[in-house]
Amino acid sequence: MAEIKPTRMELIKLKRRIKMATRGHALLKMKRDGLIMEFREILEEAKEVIGGMVEKYSKANEKITLAKAVDGVLAVKSVAISCQCEPTFTIKKKNIMGVVVPVVKREKIRRKVTEREYGVIATTARIDEAVAAYEELVDAILEVAEIETTVKRLIEEIERTKRRVNALEYRVIPSMKEAAKYITFKLEEQDRENIIRLKKIKSKMAQKEEVAKAAEKEKAETAA
Repeated sequence: MAEIKPTRMELIKLKRRIKMATRGHALLKMKRDGLIMEFREILEEAKEVIGGMVEKYSKANEKITLAKAVDGVLAVKSVAISCQCEPTFTIKKKNIMGVVVPVVKREKIRRKVTEREYGVIATTARIDEAVAAYEELVDAILEVAEIETTVKRLIEEIERTKRRVNALEYRVIPSMKEAAKYITFKLEEQDRENIIRLKKIKSKMAQKEEVAKAAEKEKAETAA
């Protein structure tokens, strides 16, 4: 507290800072609570999306295993080499309470049999089904990537906001309040000292007046 100037101007400034910090603390708490609500909603959606991807992965694995077993590994590899189509997508941004998250705008990966690069006549329905299952899986993976990034960024922002809320609540605001109490105490102490000093001055002045009056009275009596 030694570095704090116990002046009225300093106390006014400090009270203003406490008011601003308290308002900021309230706003940050609102932001934190809002982010947590958003996070919970997106987390439920993420569970569904990830669950769907896991199902699609299992389905694709079953289809490819069956195709390899019946049609042969070479036939499956030949089709895999022929399928050179890459997913087409663009990444845009969305703002969730100040948190920028990606939004993946993509074309559906799943295509018709006739739109694929390999010859339809040379393949079986099993291979077609395996290809379709993997196309659906790629689409699901892109969806998971988007929502996982959103979840991660929300968690980071929630933690960052929590740290700021706690810093204000447990360190900054209490410290400023203690400083304000210290200045108030010092100012009251100064006021008490000033009152005592004024009383002493008044007392001395009163004594001097009495002495002066007594001297005048004595002088008057002597003259008489």
